[in-house]
Amino acid sequence: MDSDGTQDPRGTHASPVPRPAGPPQVPAMPPRPPRAPATPPLPDGSAFLTWLRTPRPDAAPGVWRFGHRPRPAEEPEEIPTRQLLSGALIAFLVGWLIWSLLQNGYLGTWWWVPFDLIVPDAWRGGDSDLGETGTFVVYQGYELLVALAIMVGAARLGRWGELWRRFVTPRFRRPQAQEARTDPEDDPAQWNELRAAGAVDAAQRLAAEARSGLMRDVDHARIMRAWQGVRTGRHSLATFSGAVLKDGAAACLHPSGERDLPARLARHDLVTGQVRLGTTVDDARNPYSYRGTGLALGPDLLGTSLVAVGPAGSGKTGTVVRPLAESLCLHALAGRAAVVVVGAAGAGLGPADAYDVVVRIGNQESEYDLDLYGGTTDPDEAAAVLAEALVGDLADPHPGSDSRRSTTVLAQLLGPFRAVHGRFPSVPELRQLLDGTPGPFAALRQGLREAGQESLLRELDARERQMGQPGDVGGALGDRVALLDRPAFAGFFDTSGQSRPFTLKALDHPVRVRIDLPQRGHADASRMLARLVLAQFTASVAVREDRSLFACLLLDDATGVVTPEAVRGIQRLRSGNAGVVLTLRTLDDVARPLRGPLLGATGCRMALAGLTPWDGQDFAEVWGKEWTEARDVTDRQIIAETPAGKAVHMLRRVITGKAPTARAVTVRQVERERWSASELAHAVPAGHAVLSLTDVKGEHAPPLLVDLRG
Repeated sequence: MDSDGTQDPRGTHASPVPRPAGPPQVPAMPPRPPRAPATPPLPDGSAFLTWLRTPRPDAAPGVWRFGHRPRPAEEPEEIPTRQLLSGALIAFLVGWLIWSLLQNGYLGTWWWVPFDLIVPDAWRGGDSDLGETGTFVVYQGYELLVALAIMVGAARLGRWGELWRRFVTPRFRRPQAQEARTDPEDDPAQWNELRAAGAVDAAQRLAAEARSGLMRDVDHARIMRAWQGVRTGRHSLATFSGAVLKDGAAACLHPSGERDLPARLARHDLVTGQVRLGTTVDDARNPYSYRGTGLALGPDLLGTSLVAVGPAGSGKTGTVVRPLAESLCLHALAGRAAVVVVGAAGAGLGPADAYDVVVRIGNQESEYDLDLYGGTTDPDEAAAVLAEALVGDLADPHPGSDSRRSTTVLAQLLGPFRAVHGRFPSVPELRQLLDGTPGPFAALRQGLREAGQESLLRELDARERQMGQPGDVGGALGDRVALLDRPAFAGFFDTSGQSRPFTLKALDHPVRVRIDLPQRGHADASRMLARLVLAQFTASVAVREDRSLFACLLLDDATGVVTPEAVRGIQRLRSGNAGVVLTLRTLDDVARPLRGPLLGATGCRMALAGLTPWDGQDFAEVWGKEWTEARDVTDRQIIAETPAGKAVHMLRRVITGKAPTARAVTVRQVERERWSASELAHAVPAGHAVLSLTDVKGEHAPPLLVDLRG
């Protein structure tokens, strides 16, 4: 079929879906008015300006940068509370004792020597020029200085400053708003980069819109994306300035006309592109610089792909997939990303209004269909993708295997059929050809003879000879196609042009897609369709023209989807500015030879609470070991040799009930697993996960214990 996947997702534009957030083009029909935002804009732009000016310092991968305050890499040595309190009290008592001894003359009068050397003789007597009151003040002032010096010394010895900071200051500290940057040269609300490039009028218009409360975070991200197109030469400065002067904060709209999502459940920061998933636990197993910080993901981390493993109810959909889908939909509205979310119908992947295209396979009320052949016109390419979807899980699970025989069988049928009919076969037609039904074969052969397609006729003859031979995969392909040739799917996968098929060729544009799979009653067909979407995704992003647009596939429940070809496709995504998010209930849903390659192909790996020890072992192996300090404590009984010593030991035993012992501590460096299989299975609390991260630049974070509810 000849669908190109660029039709407007809402059906309100006659022109194709435009490229990411560039200067607006004049459409053939006026765009739909944007839906009212989820929350009305503020009467002034103070909240937006505060958000925009909040510092976002550079941080390690996964740290929520919005308002982040960096922590030292190593944990400072903290004095135990009991020791700190006792030391402060003892220092106070020592200072008090010294002052008492000085006041009562027990330490002599040497401490008056500086007074005698500095103070004039005329100030010392009662008949001095200062008078009795002045003389009293001078003497008392000197004694006060000495007392202050003793107190300062006692404070330093007793660490009173640390005591004050730990116990007093937190009680009186009031939360203060984050101070925003106000330097005009560094103020992002002034759009100085546009001013420097000569677009002064556009910068002034945008600054006024921000101050008046007419701009929101999606508008800022979308206009910055359009400005990036100007800097790279895709758009002209004049066109950009004209669009901004005309529409202000609403310039360069997404083809849907939307400026925000209907609702947001997660915390987003579109300046850094992050979405917050939780809080890194203040635990000794986490690096000190990460403890207590927000944990966030963005395209820089999703570009290495993510696999999350956890049992049902552990929070994979609600705390991982849903926030990521929401974030990528916001990125799509800003013209930065294209997202495809695949899951079971009713899985809670966001409202339909948050997407441009919603494909409900098996639901006859679905407005959109799914292109079975990925929008390609090449029979070999279509055969490769379709073979992966149909029997990819039946191939040898070792990473070096492939499904070339299945691809060849399908190509022997798709090529001749398209040459005769100008389209690829529908599901019933493909099933008949794979089953070797005489009528369709004879009609196809006759059409090839009339068209003079001798090479394709030989392909068809070869397929006919192979049918029924030992080892022929045509029967397995036919059985899998039969799963789609069901009454529930009668109106889907149409190739005659009667439906509105969606194809993943549309990932050249900032499109938001949700595909609902009919898992109830059609589990095998759903897994096959999930493999189809993944195969089409990896094939499509590899040939995109505009790779500045981040493309991501979120596959909720990847059971039966991971195949040797899928693993190879995931490995190639990083170079194409794309990534996938896969969730699994257990690694047992992946063939044993593919578990290691899958965890190796994904840069971000998440183990949620409730993992089995067998799954934990695979994560423990991929996370490796680290050097750590081990302390061995040995208690040795003390043997007294003298009668007095024996008497003392007997007295201690009567009082404490234990024999006198001497403790020996041995410190050594040992290599141990970062997280053992037992810890992953039993030491991860409910609502938590252990997550390791790698960004597209190669920087990585060790496994972190994260509270997904924080």
